[in-house]
Amino acid sequence: MSTTSSAGRAGRKFTAVVAVTGLGLVALSACGSSGSGSGAGDEKTVTLVSHDSFAASKSVIEEFEKESGYKVRVLKDGDAGQAVNKAILTKDNPQGDVFFGVDNTLLSRALDNGLFQPYEAKGADKVAEEYRADQGKHRVTPIDSGDICVNYDKAYFTEHELDPPKSFADLTKPKYKNLLVTENAATSSPGLGFLLGTAAAYGDGGWEGYWKKLRANGVKVVDGWEQAYNEEFSGSAGGRKAGGDRPLVVSYASSPPAEVIYADPKPKTAPTGVADGTCFRQTEYAGLLSNAENTAGGKALIDFLVSKKFQEDMPLNMFVYPVVDGAKVPGEFTAYGPQAEDPATLAPAKIADNRDQWVKSWTSLVLK
Repeated sequence: MSTTSSAGRAGRKFTAVVAVTGLGLVALSACGSSGSGSGAGDEKTVTLVSHDSFAASKSVIEEFEKESGYKVRVLKDGDAGQAVNKAILTKDNPQGDVFFGVDNTLLSRALDNGLFQPYEAKGADKVAEEYRADQGKHRVTPIDSGDICVNYDKAYFTEHELDPPKSFADLTKPKYKNLLVTENAATSSPGLGFLLGTAAAYGDGGWEGYWKKLRANGVKVVDGWEQAYNEEFSGSAGGRKAGGDRPLVVSYASSPPAEVIYADPKPKTAPTGVADGTCFRQTEYAGLLSNAENTAGGKALIDFLVSKKFQEDMPLNMFVYPVVDGAKVPGEFTAYGPQAEDPATLAPAKIADNRDQWVKSWTSLVLK
């Protein structure tokens, strides 16, 4: 939603972090005190555990610290999937007070393992209805959203006088043979999201057949977002330097604006585009960790994460969209990376019931 080796956006044992939470281009600009543990004995420190892609403006963090009286300590615990798994393993003696970065693809795993305790955040009523989950129990609070989509290299398609693909079905056509690189669904958040998108589009009885066609059409699979986007994809700044030769990559709808914002000099238009018919929507959540030592500080921090101040700070730090009604989105997002109008989605219960078996079947089908 996610950032370093992606999102967060991450494997969410899912190993590429929410790139949009992504893109490995931004780093946390403000951290509180450092050290080990969750600040035991220090009631004035609140610890946020997250994936490597968490980022926020220093001034915004400082404003929260001044208003709340709590010093923020951020503990980054690897990619999102690794961070979630570690949080589950340490839930009886948690590393912090709040966890941020579990998304809808792995939310059921966190909830089923008792990772969070109930807390209804102040301002949660302003979160758009489409992003809410676990209503009635309030164990998690929606914080951001982002779309996993196939990105394309505009220059390649112009040079080859070829229209870029628009849909999942297009990707199986002969004219796009050997052009797509995606991430491993068992080790990467965007890879998993892309798999879920195909499951949503083709259903239980059709997604495997779709992947057989995609495999026959030369799809390349790599471990994570960082390799796919910054090494294999010909349209990214990193890919161009690395000699990437794949003009189609599974990434995020927010990747094009990042290519503009971080370019020097800045181009007038984004060098990459998004195939809108290939998008799957991710939502990231935060929750008060079970057995948190500083529950009061944790609650205040979750309130802050859903505040308009933080919500409007997120897009240009983590390349994700706010979920609170009325939060403004930067012009660069509107111009270069608008959210998909009709992204694929799956009910959390559907993901929970099928995710592990889908990944197992996908691995057998695509990688063997």
